[in-house]
Amino acid sequence: MHVINAVEERGGERGRRALPAWAGRLRGSLQALGLSATAEAAYLLLVEHGPQALAGLTARMAPTGLPLDGLRDAVAELGGLGLVSATGGRLSAQPPRAVLESVAERCARQARIAHESATALSRYWLDHTAGASYVEVVDTSERREAVQARVHEEAVAQVRALCIGPVGGGDQELKVGPGTLDALDRGISYRVVYGADILRDPKALDLAYQCVDRGEQARVCPDVALNVLVCDERFAVVFVAAPDRRGHHSVVVQPSGLLDGLVGVFESYWRTAVPLPSSGEAVTSEASAQGRQLLAYLSAGLTDQSIARELGVSMRTVARRIARLQEMLGAKTRFQLGVQAGRRGWL
Repeated sequence: MHVINAVEERGGERGRRALPAWAGRLRGSLQALGLSATAEAAYLLLVEHGPQALAGLTARMAPTGLPLDGLRDAVAELGGLGLVSATGGRLSAQPPRAVLESVAERCARQARIAHESATALSRYWLDHTAGASYVEVVDTSERREAVQARVHEEAVAQVRALCIGPVGGGDQELKVGPGTLDALDRGISYRVVYGADILRDPKALDLAYQCVDRGEQARVCPDVALNVLVCDERFAVVFVAAPDRRGHHSVVVQPSGLLDGLVGVFESYWRTAVPLPSSGEAVTSEASAQGRQLLAYLSAGLTDQSIARELGVSMRTVARRIARLQEMLGAKTRFQLGVQAGRRGWL
């Protein structure tokens, strides 16, 4: 990316002057977080020149050589992170520390989960390739369903589960796992972490609510990487896609270091996930059903654009509602908003 030049109006002619030396050192900082080069340049220009109308920012962006037709999307990127706000038709850069520390916290959480998953799966690889006796591969659909039902039927105290959520085509039949509701009815404790995709599928979400209404404790995490069922401390079942992607195999893990590792992976997800609110909870004011849904989407890692699509509103409406919630709870960042909402029982 070339050095960014700002535009000055002098006697009706456009002059150019380079940004301060520190701007050059910052080049690429926001791109490293996944933002576009246009968004990064727009933020630096707003920091240097102060609040700008979109037309003024467009003029200052012209000498950078970056595509101006993507500026609106770039501003939306910055607004989604909380780095830019819009008031009275003018765009203003916001202090970056709190916003980016929230991003850093989320990345650190994902890195920790990836590390723990790598440790557990590496144990599986080493032990399984050596012919470990405590690992059994189930490669037929009938046996796979029987093993899944066995978890729920044989559980004495608790079942822990990781669930990626609905995958594949829209014609697939979704249903609660065989034996789950019966186990819940007889008092078995269930803790389940669902992938964020469940929030986008009304049928899958309705099935999850059925289990929650029976006593299941459900949470949501944006990056659930595998499907696992753990029966007490006795055995676990890992569901993996078959090589041709047309079916699934199951791996049954008996007591071993690998089973301990899978339990550890689950507990790591559980600590970082956010609760899935019950569909029947009575809520008021900004903690309305839609407000809680917005908070759940936000905590699960969905972008403002995705949240707007799910709620059927504009991105500006999403940003306005988030800002109102932050004001109500005294939260300066979205991370703080999640913490405060959790303390009030809104999540």
